[in-house]
Amino acid sequence: MSVSLEQAQAIATASLAQARELALKPVSVVVLDPRATLVVVLSEDGVSTLRARIAQGKANAAIAMGMGTRALMARAEQQAYFIQAINGLAEGNFVPVPGGVLIRNEVGVLLGAVGISGDTSDNDEAAAVHGIAAAGLVSETG
Repeated sequence: MSVSLEQAQAIATASLAQARELALKPVSVVVLDPRATLVVVLSEDGVSTLRARIAQGKANAAIAMGMGTRALMARAEQQAYFIQAINGLAEGNFVPVPGGVLIRNEVGVLLGAVGISGDTSDNDEAAAVHGIAAAGLVSETG
């Protein structure tokens, strides 16, 4: 199973709407399927140039390790060498800070991940969680 294009678009659109509701800085939203393949990328006007890549790195980290990036940040604080080694294996596409959220269906099947970057990590994560819920799916932050 995988997040559908329709679901991914709904997640990204609702995440951007939440970012505006919270008056966040401009953000980029990336939705990946369970194989870490890009499904949707949306970037707001005025977002800085690396934000989409950072968002993808957050989503990719969540998929690669099977946990939201909030949990990965905690692990990085305890095992910095391990996380750095994983980032090397991921060729730098591994960002272990909040804002990378797993997408699951109602019975817990992994459908993909959302990554958001542009504001604080906590705010990025909040927008992602909102987008996933708006699509009728379940988020896992870690």
